[in-house]
Amino acid sequence: MPTMFGSVRRLLMTPSLAEVTFGERGFPVEPSAATERLEQIPQTVICGFEWGIDARSQWEVERRLQIVEPELLGFAYEGVTMAYTIRDVMGGGHRARDLLRGSGQPHIFLTYIGIGFAMSHLPRAAWKKVMPDLTGTPYYPTMSWLAVDGYGFDRAYFHTKRWVDEQYVPKPYPWAGSPGYFLRVVDQGIGRALWFIHGANAPAVAAAVERFAPQRRADLWSGVGLAATFAGGSEPEALRGLLDAAGEHRAELGLGVVLAVKARDFAGFVPQHSVAAAQALGGVTAEDAVGIADDTSRDGDTPGPVPSYELWRRRIRSHFAAAQSLAD
Repeated sequence: MPTMFGSVRRLLMTPSLAEVTFGERGFPVEPSAATERLEQIPQTVICGFEWGIDARSQWEVERRLQIVEPELLGFAYEGVTMAYTIRDVMGGGHRARDLLRGSGQPHIFLTYIGIGFAMSHLPRAAWKKVMPDLTGTPYYPTMSWLAVDGYGFDRAYFHTKRWVDEQYVPKPYPWAGSPGYFLRVVDQGIGRALWFIHGANAPAVAAAVERFAPQRRADLWSGVGLAATFAGGSEPEALRGLLDAAGEHRAELGLGVVLAVKARDFAGFVPQHSVAAAQALGGVTAEDAVGIADDTSRDGDTPGPVPSYELWRRRIRSHFAAAQSLAD
């Protein structure tokens, strides 16, 4: 049963399911079965948030999560993590830590993004409290940068005019001691958002990326590749057109493919649309994509001016750049 204060929090902070639909957001999307399916993703995040913001116990939330279909389950965990992070920062506790060390661990890539969604609703002064200590768990702290990606996605999705149309650049923040890299990861999240804002319409997404300043496009393209592969919504033929449009940034699309398939595989379910996107955008099987991710991951990256997350991305990108050079 929800608590009274939890219900108040939910009413104050949770958008309705209608508010996250493409039509309500004013996105230039032609309604179809594919876009309706794509809309289920933000709606699933909202459901997860509602479950997490007013639940009395993690057991209760986990019981609710068990009813979510495998393809959407990670998005529900995103929403729960967002809610738990807000509750922990505002009222104390370790709900997010317990979730991410427990049943949320297979969905760790998406739960980090949920932390980024929470950041959009918290003052910057509170951001130093959002990341729980996950020492000893896979991909920590390397993939904690996905929280910044989630922040960028949220800003672009809900404040599209400023962050996409006007190409707003936020003030840097010293996430993991790298304020300059913060802006690049925000762009990766904006790139993911473009896939939703344009309803997986590959030509429209490509045109949207090209309207940004040239120095921002590589990170935007990697976000597009990740969203196209993880979320789906487009047929392989259209994806091949997206690959052509990426031009010199094809390796960034491949990078997005690998991270998306790895995240799906780590969660234990790789949908057919992710398999098809891996082939269309990266020229690889899902198994190959996981192998590339594993072969390029390094636990032993030493701290330095370049975050280990970016070093991993560079190694993945180099794989596709080398393959492209051989093909040319």
